[in-house]
Amino acid sequence: MYSSSMSRRSPGQVRAASVRRTARPRKGLAQHFLTDHGALARIVDAAELGPDDIVIEVGPGRGVLTRALAARVRRVIAVELDAALCRELEREMAALGNVTIVQGDILGTDVVALLSPSGGPPPPSGGPPPPYKVVANIPYYITGAILRFFLEAARRPSRLVLLVQKEVAQSVVAGPGEMSVIGVSVQLYGSPRIMGYVPAEAFRPPPKVDSAILRIDVYVKPAAGVRDTEAFFRIVRAGFSSRRKQIRNALANGLRVDVGLAGRWLVEAGLDPTRRPQMLLVEEWARLTDVVRRHQGDQPAPNATP
Repeated sequence: MYSSSMSRRSPGQVRAASVRRTARPRKGLAQHFLTDHGALARIVDAAELGPDDIVIEVGPGRGVLTRALAARVRRVIAVELDAALCRELEREMAALGNVTIVQGDILGTDVVALLSPSGGPPPPSGGPPPPYKVVANIPYYITGAILRFFLEAARRPSRLVLLVQKEVAQSVVAGPGEMSVIGVSVQLYGSPRIMGYVPAEAFRPPPKVDSAILRIDVYVKPAAGVRDTEAFFRIVRAGFSSRRKQIRNALANGLRVDVGLAGRWLVEAGLDPTRRPQMLLVEEWARLTDVVRRHQGDQPAPNATP
């Protein structure tokens, strides 16, 4: 029965089986290979891909998701840190014609260069780089870094679909009462939602937590009219410096200013000084940032620690 099944495989399926045999998850890179094809289909469907799309995939691993993406889009740029996997993937994907394998750390990569047809800097007169989407099963330990990398990139994607830790996805989409720095940060740049959950058993080896398919539709401009994102995040980090305290006390602690002064800033921004930081929406943090900037400027308070 098994030999008969093997004889019906296409050359592509045989090559894919070769990658499955030779590639081994590396603990140091937090590699967990997705083996559930139902989950794979849900990830691809969540991205709503079209034949003209360009997709950047982070950590293609064995290339299972890469192949599914390549079947739907114009071009896939797969960035993989593991050099051994890259060599396997280059051999595997060569016949597809629309997959580029890039060996390296995505966090140290120039997105604009990735999007150029040659993989290098675009010509000066070439115009802006094309729009793109990000679809990936990413290492959990760098989820925050990857979100920040793409959402703050010179050329942001139009959409991200990421398989991430369930609890992280829930923090990203949280509403008033459960907000966190990562939730505020992502919601400044886009509209996030959870498209489904994936159990640990869908991976080999299985991670210790369940996962979620997180989709972020990225705004053309940051929400709430925020122009100075550096100042915005300085205020947000200050507000969450003492999460369980009232926002008045947390802000005073984070900015190293008098509690009374922090309270007056909050009132001027139309906010109740006794609320908790996890209650505030992006729009409210934006109003607070405008008030603090008017009174304090863009620099930290004189008595603040650098």
